[in-house]
Amino acid sequence: MQNRLRITVLCENTVGPVSGTLGEHGFAALLEGDGPSILFDTGMGETLLQNAVRMNRDLHRVEQVVLSHGHCDHTGGLLPLLRNCGGKEVYAHPAVFSRRYLVKDNAESIPIGIPCDEAFLRGMKARFNLDDRFREIAHNVFLTGEVPRKTAFEKGDRGLFHDPEGREVDLLKDDQSLVIKTSKGLVLLLGCCHAGLVNTIEHAREKTGEERVYAVVGGTHLNFCSPDQTDATVQALRSFGIGKICASHCTGFAVSVRLQREFPGEFHPANVGYMLETG
Repeated sequence: MQNRLRITVLCENTVGPVSGTLGEHGFAALLEGDGPSILFDTGMGETLLQNAVRMNRDLHRVEQVVLSHGHCDHTGGLLPLLRNCGGKEVYAHPAVFSRRYLVKDNAESIPIGIPCDEAFLRGMKARFNLDDRFREIAHNVFLTGEVPRKTAFEKGDRGLFHDPEGREVDLLKDDQSLVIKTSKGLVLLLGCCHAGLVNTIEHAREKTGEERVYAVVGGTHLNFCSPDQTDATVQALRSFGIGKICASHCTGFAVSVRLQREFPGEFHPANVGYMLETG
């Protein structure tokens, strides 16, 4: 088990009480525990380094970087990190470099994939470790790999495509989350959770053999889901008996208010500066 664990949110849409920190549309969190520090996602690229300095977090000590999926608001900070803090081992799904577009109802197309190609980032000393399977990357720290989509009410995204014309739907197969086994149960660190929050929790429980879920931290993508999916997700979360629901980024304001009302003792907004500690 991870006896000592601290997760610090470095990039997020909103900021907390730490003066001098900045918000941006994106997510990044630093995991510090019994082993080497792990950076989970890197934000859009504008705030990672400044916020880390402001919160006295030395990113030079990070040995491993995890990319939850290949969207720019989670991968844009990788290049500034490499430039300023040297080479890193980068864990991701093989599809992380897929072409990605948001196609609006008016047919406007916006590229939203990882800003730099693989060869360029390798030239900047990124050592990519690509796999789609559930795997342990540090002691009792796991990557979900590709999450099976089993829950009927979790419908996935609309408007996301592999081509600017909107012909090839992007199913975000590379979406993955970090899972940490602690003495209090599982802690899940989420990027956007495009695979579905319930799918991801069930997958983590099955693969680790640990039924207890102490905390989920990060984006839930419920802001982009139907009210019916939100209702069903709330019921599922209640059945899991989760100790802390630390939601942020793509959860959205309205859903966050709903979660605060439904889970008044468990819900915490995980904005820039938020810290979760166990042990």
